[in-house]
Formats: sequence, C-alpha cells, structure tokens
Amino acid sequence: MAVSVADKLVVAISSRALFDFEEENRIFESGDPQAYMALQLQRLDQPAKPGIAFSLVKKLLAFNADGVQRVEVVILSRNDPVSGMRIFRSGQAHHIKLERGVFTQGRTPFRYLRPLDAKLFLSANPDDVREALAAGFPAARVVTESVQAGSSHPDEVRIAFDGDAVLFSDQAERVFQDGGLDAFQRHEQDKVLQPLPDGPFKPFLVALHRLQAASNPAMRIRTALVTARSAPAHERAIRTLMAWDIRVDEAMFLGGLPKGEFLREFEPDFFFDDQVRHVDHAARHVPAGHVAGGVTNL
Repeated sequence: MAVSVADKLVVAISSRALFDFEEENRIFESGDPQAYMALQLQRLDQPAKPGIAFSLVKKLLAFNADGVQRVEVVILSRNDPVSGMRIFRSGQAHHIKLERGVFTQGRTPFRYLRPLDAKLFLSANPDDVREALAAGFPAARVVTESVQAGSSHPDEVRIAFDGDAVLFSDQAERVFQDGGLDAFQRHEQDKVLQPLPDGPFKPFLVALHRLQAASNPAMRIRTALVTARSAPAHERAIRTLMAWDIRVDEAMFLGGLPKGEFLREFEPDFFFDDQVRHVDHAARHVPAGHVAGGVTNL
C-alpha cells in the first residue's frame, strides 16, 4: 500500500520554530554558513532546547498516542541536510516523533507545502510565511522572543485565533481602515446575516475540529476567538462560525483592549494574529505568531 499523508493533520514547521536555535542562527546570519554547519555538527549529540512552538507540536502529536496516526509533523527548513541530523536527534531526545523532513540549504521551502497537503506552516522566516500565505496555506511567523507555553493543561491543546484576516477574510478590516469604527460597525450590522468570507486559517480550524471529533478522549482541543470586535459587530463573527458548523470554546470581544493579559489567562499553546502590535503584546505573555496577510500587512 502506498504511503500517504491523506486524512492527517499535517503541520510543517521550521527548525527554529520547534527548537531554540537562536544562538546558531546568529552565526548563520553573520554570513558564515560554513561556521554554522560546523557548529551544528559539533553539537550533534547535544539536544536543542524547546522552541516557541514546541508545546503545540508535542500536544498535537499526543493525539497519536493510541496508535492511530492522526497528526504528522514535518520539518520544512532552510537548513542543510547535515544540520538536519541534529534536528531529528533533538526530536528523539525530547520524545517528539519526527519522521519526515525537507532541507533546502538556504532556498525557500514553502513550495513543498502542496505535496505535503499541510494544514499549518510555522516558521521564523517572514519571507517564507508570506509566500506560503500567498499560495493559500495557513502560515505564521513564530515570534522567537515569545514567552514559552505554560504547563497547566497537559491534556489540552489550547489555540487562540484573531478573527479578521486570520479566521475570516480582511473584508471588514478594510472597511475599518477606510472609514473608521462607525463605518465598520454599520457595515457589520448591515451584513450581520451574511457569513464573512473565509480567512487564511479557516482550513486549520476545520482540521482541528475534525481531529477533535475523531480523537481519543485522552486529549482535547480548546479554541478561543480573541478579537478587537465589540458589540454589535460580534454577532456577524458568531454567525459566521455557526454557518461553518464550527464551535469555538471561548470568545473574547475586547473592543480594542490589549489582548495579552486576556491570553495570559487563557494560557494557549499558540496565538495567531495579523497585526504586529497585537502579536508583540501577546508575545510578552504567550507563544505568538504573526499572520502576515490582509490589509494591515500591505
């Protein structure tokens, strides 16, 4: 029987998103790739420390604990194959099952997302993320300075999403940018019964929903919508999720309040937002990623 990743939630991730390779990366960015490769080889038997997306990946892979392979994590990296050896060894040391990897030695790796049928791409490289989003894949730049995920919920994968330009399209955000808050509120009230168009992260949310429905009871997924919307614009967001037949566990309509403190209380393994200021504030409290799409990132 042919090997396939069909019907799995495939997460493609760069080495710096999964492990803490910041010291090594500084050498690479200094313009000396040979020194970088030599250091990685020198540290081949020294497992890298967990990176910002480590908790998310480890918990998602726990959905395979009963022997059914529901989730696959694939390394998709600009690293060279020699450095790739350390990545796989680090995964083994941390009990992260990594079987597949693509190493492009400095070239952009996003084109391999399509044959992988990836439902999420996490990378520390902003150019790779932009190209992945432009190609139609849910993708986010991992903020490597983020706070690590907490350990209070070992049996729950907790993921928080912004709404406009993340789960939903940037249609309403464009109205806000052009006409201000009053125009935005009127627009959303006028179209309250019309579901918002799909955003870049809808496929990932759908995949999480399917994973939860097909999973064993040992692990759960808890999702939150964390948005700057407020009443009455909240209703269109809720109705859109209802039209998709998708439920989120928590919804926070913050009306412009800073999101970080609310996210700290939710304790997500990861938070996705399209606006840099929200991501930077959130990163002081939780693991965060920037979705570099939509009108605010033009």
